Amino acid sequence: MGVGAVAGDVNRNDRSIVALVMLAHGMVHTYELSIPIFVAIWLGEFASIDLGIATIPVTTASLGVMTGLGFALFGLGALPGGILVDRVGSKRLIVACLLGMAGSFVLLALSPNLVVVALALVVWGAAASVYHPAGLRLISTGVEERGTGFAYHGIAGNLGIGFGPFLTALLLLFFDWHLVAGVLALPALVAAALATRANFEEQAAVAATDGGDGSDTGGDDKAGAGVSSFAELVSQSKHLFAGGFALVFALVMFSGLYYRGVTTFLPDLLGSVIGIEPIPVSELLPAALASGSAGGAPTLDVELFVYAGLLTVGVFGQYVGGKLTDRIRTERGIVAGFGALAVIAVAFLPVASLGVGPLLAVCALLGFFLFMVQPFYQATVAEYTPAGLRGLSYGFTYLGVFGVGALGGAVAGYILTVADSTALFLVLAGFATAATLLGVTLLRRRPTPA
Repeated sequence: MGVGAVAGDVNRNDRSIVALVMLAHGMVHTYELSIPIFVAIWLGEFASIDLGIATIPVTTASLGVMTGLGFALFGLGALPGGILVDRVGSKRLIVACLLGMAGSFVLLALSPNLVVVALALVVWGAAASVYHPAGLRLISTGVEERGTGFAYHGIAGNLGIGFGPFLTALLLLFFDWHLVAGVLALPALVAAALATRANFEEQAAVAATDGGDGSDTGGDDKAGAGVSSFAELVSQSKHLFAGGFALVFALVMFSGLYYRGVTTFLPDLLGSVIGIEPIPVSELLPAALASGSAGGAPTLDVELFVYAGLLTVGVFGQYVGGKLTDRIRTERGIVAGFGALAVIAVAFLPVASLGVGPLLAVCALLGFFLFMVQPFYQATVAEYTPAGLRGLSYGFTYLGVFGVGALGGAVAGYILTVADSTALFLVLAGFATAATLLGVTLLRRRPTPA
């Protein structure tokens, strides 16, 4: 086979892998950030959670714990997912992830009460948890133009982050939330069907580097041995945390607490605390159409669209943060980004109360910096871990961000129940300040490159 043919095969392989991970990554975050939209609905629709042996009133605290179960599994499953992907291959786990997420939203659509809703969220968290280790490993081992692959992967994730809440809010204008959940299950089913047909070499980049034969196995390659025993996992983990990664891990935990704490109840806060009133859809229609609308016409919950817009701004934050990681020390970016998030948390409610313009501005700043910090801490993980433990290090990273970070939703719900939104944003500022101080510590510890 000639060089041209080989190059063509490699390019097709890259395109196939990047297309799959973009699709799957977008799906994961579409579902993740649509859940808070439903939380705002559940707060108004349900009065209690019947556990059989006890009945719990529906409050921000109880819903925070309930949603936190699913979000916790989203992070807690990342570490075993990272271990599993080295043994069964990425494609199989990605297909399982997509099918599991689809099934969870079907269960959500059929939920008669909040107990079944909680079960559906747990299923979603368990299924979604395996994606990041599987997708990132697939790019790192199968895509020769790795940087481009990661770039497109991140863009797709952020598009899902913005598109998921927007689509959910739009559908809820016209349909009951049960039906909306069922409709949302369809994209993951289609994506799973497409994923099963994807044909690529998972180890193409490794084979090209190591002189492997590069034979096509249809994307079902298995990795090497990976972590083969619990004793090996413990010893490698000890080695990993013996260095600066321990500080990085603490930093990403605070990042996760801030992220989940601010996003879980933000749609409800925008509507109930800041006082964004729903707008009847008839007011947005031409006079000829509006005149025939019934009194029970749907209303536009503006706060849901403000929330979706805030998350969409994160696409630009992610892009700017990614570009800056190549130009400045990542620790400086961490200090600047989390410092900005601390200031925004303190200023959010006072600024938002000044009017629509200031509200939209502070929401845009929150969305920008919330996602700008992500490329910085992702790159910092790589700088503070040995190459041989990189997969394990990212497993721990997502355990911290999404697993420990899931407590942010429960903390936010509890604070809103016993105190108020001002107290919540002060606690969020504390999380960001702690991450800033850890960034300063890392900056002082690592010598400046010559």
